[in-house]
Amino acid sequence: MTWVTKTLNSTLGRKLIMALTGLFLILFLTGHVSGNLLLFKGDGGQAFNMYAKFMTTNPAVKLLSYLTYISVIGHIVYSIFLTQHNKSARPVSYSTSNGSSNSAWSSRNMGVLGTIILIFLVVHLQGFWAKMHWGEIPMVTYEGEEYKNLYLIVSEAFKQVWLVALYVVSMIFLGFHLSHGFASAFQTLGLNHKKYSPAIKAVGMVYCILVPALFAAMPLYIHFTSYTK
Repeated sequence: MTWVTKTLNSTLGRKLIMALTGLFLILFLTGHVSGNLLLFKGDGGQAFNMYAKFMTTNPAVKLLSYLTYISVIGHIVYSIFLTQHNKSARPVSYSTSNGSSNSAWSSRNMGVLGTIILIFLVVHLQGFWAKMHWGEIPMVTYEGEEYKNLYLIVSEAFKQVWLVALYVVSMIFLGFHLSHGFASAFQTLGLNHKKYSPAIKAVGMVYCILVPALFAAMPLYIHFTSYTK
């Protein structure tokens, strides 16, 4: 297994792990935003609560959730490794730099964007994920079956202006992070070609705008509709 260890600890191996975990997390975000669209349904949270119970009790989904945790940790850890490697490889900065003409802003600031997203992730997990698993959540009954009323937790949380603002701003940073990471992951995996690379970039651009926009719209929708109830 020495060759495996050497490969995973090499710069190329770390970039490969970053690409694979990044693409898996993109799939996770796609599924997550699709399910959370039920928050817009306007049925008092019934569809969302039923969806949440399915997602927390289905064995296959549980397995995917463990893969998601591993991917998040791996993505963070190896991003730190790569950042430190890049700094040590160039301990003295160039006397002149014109980074804006050589690369996109998101590319030059992936570390900063990732750090902000990590802070947001901690807040998000503490406010919702931890409460869902270990918090005291009121129950609601639909057709004789009990469900955790997670919709109530979400709607109460997004009555707070600061939390809504945090989510919206964080989704903007997520969009910038994805704008570089999406195409970069395919390039690292060698899946770039003059015939289909433009299509990958186009899909990536739509994705990095649409998905963060939908996530940002959810707290805004819940916050402003709470005043009409």
